[in-house]
Amino acid sequence: MSRNYVIIDASEVSSVDFDQVLETSADTLRYNIAGTKTFVKFEGDTPSFLVGKTANTHTEMLAILAGEEWTDPNAGP
Repeated sequence: MSRNYVIIDASEVSSVDFDQVLETSADTLRYNIAGTKTFVKFEGDTPSFLVGKTANTHTEMLAILAGEEWTDPNAGP
């Protein structure tokens, strides 16, 4: 079963049902550099709180996370 990744605004974290996604809590989420967005991943049917949002494949998500919004180009290895 393939995983899907959905980017959400940081303000939406409180609406995440962690029983329906692969992350365990708000503390395990990765945020963009500005701290305004994060993402959750899930397998199978789209959780109800994510319906209508854009789901990305693993490959798509890797490309997004490699961008400057998510990865500081000045950070060391």
